[in-house]
Amino acid sequence: MPIYTSESEDSHDPNSLSAKFFGREKPLYYVLGGGQVADLLLWRNKTFSAAVLAAVTMIWFLFEVVEYNFVSLVCHITILVMLMVFITYTVAKFADWDLPDIHEITIQETAFRWLYRKVNWVLLRFYEISSGENFMEFFLVIAGLWMTSVIGNYFSSLNLLFFGALCLGTLPALYEQYETEVNHLILKGSKDARKVFKRFDAEVLNKIPRGRVKEKKRK
Repeated sequence: MPIYTSESEDSHDPNSLSAKFFGREKPLYYVLGGGQVADLLLWRNKTFSAAVLAAVTMIWFLFEVVEYNFVSLVCHITILVMLMVFITYTVAKFADWDLPDIHEITIQETAFRWLYRKVNWVLLRFYEISSGENFMEFFLVIAGLWMTSVIGNYFSSLNLLFFGALCLGTLPALYEQYETEVNHLILKGSKDARKVFKRFDAEVLNKIPRGRVKEKKRK
């Protein structure tokens, strides 16, 4: 029996097949969790998304180009924030301004709940892929990790993190804008990959002898 099993190819609708390929039927906005995270990644609030991307770029520039020390940077930022808060509160007392509410800048519990759900989802997906039930998905993840490890030998970890953040901040928005074209290309590539894996399964994996070891032990 073939180790690699492909999905049913009864339907030839590009939209339905692409949705099956990505394992989703919901819009990309809800796949990314909705709320502020999806708004950030899909550039629904262009000013906020651009500010976050600019901040990430500035951090990369300080550490990689200027070679700023991490501990020094954290201390200097903390000092700057403390001075800003001190000046704001001092001026507010003398000018009769309304003092800012400290509860408005606290992190909400929903953020931790979202992170908790995402971490559990990643762990479950890791287990499902590692089980090898979908051989093509298992092979693609192994190949992707191996390629990443090879690339990591030529680039620093900070550059890789910056590149990942740059892709995360731009690719989802570009995909949403050109979803039909991208789905068509991925669908075509996935069909070619299925053919290659079927041939590999038939010509290599199915020719590997199985069950003979147990028979010899019994004899």
